[in-house]
Amino acid sequence: MTVLVTGGSAGIGAALCAALSAKGETVVSLDRQPPAESLPGLTWVEVDLLDPAATEEAARRVASEHAVTRFVHNAGIIRPNLLPAVASEDLGALTPLHLGSALILMQAILPGMQDRRFGRVVLMSSRAALGAPTRTAYAATKAGLIGMGRTWALELAPRGVTVNLVAPGPVQGTPMFHSVIPAGGAEEAALAAGVPMGRLAVPADVVHAVLFFLSQEAGFITGQTLYVCGGLTIGARP
Repeated sequence: MTVLVTGGSAGIGAALCAALSAKGETVVSLDRQPPAESLPGLTWVEVDLLDPAATEEAARRVASEHAVTRFVHNAGIIRPNLLPAVASEDLGALTPLHLGSALILMQAILPGMQDRRFGRVVLMSSRAALGAPTRTAYAATKAGLIGMGRTWALELAPRGVTVNLVAPGPVQGTPMFHSVIPAGGAEEAALAAGVPMGRLAVPADVVHAVLFFLSQEAGFITGQTLYVCGGLTIGARP
């Protein structure tokens, strides 16, 4: 059986693919860029998930060539802007990536999951879905994933398919995070100081949560959002 991962070539996605490979899993990664390293059991499919037509073609290919029983939608971009500078193009870019590609891929692999009466789906949301400065488009689409995932969870529970969400706080050491927060700078240190646990997340923190939801043992958990944020959803550290 195969695990399908979007955005598996860098950051959290790369760490997840490495962890799955180490467990002996067969993994298909959808990404614009090739993985940084060749891993046992990993197949890379080149696709731009911002392009619905290309995503549909990749979805058909994956569904015809692989028995996908687990799906992690991890790919994402931020497009930060304060409200006066937010453009409709920001939503226009993030909606097909965060929401549209998840829908296209899920529709392609769902028949196989239903036939087997088994499936594990993990959608990567964000703590920013609760609100964060400069994140209008990002927060809106990541919050949309929560609503979409909860709906799928209700529809698919009778078919043995669980759908859950992992919502990370700031994760250092990833290209997406450092595209807006310079590594080793004062802004990064200030963010870490505000986290109740006193540090930023690393990709492994998020991977552990995803692996739990993908497991056989998580079969009675569905429609849930797990915030991997060091306590930021409770409040900033005094």
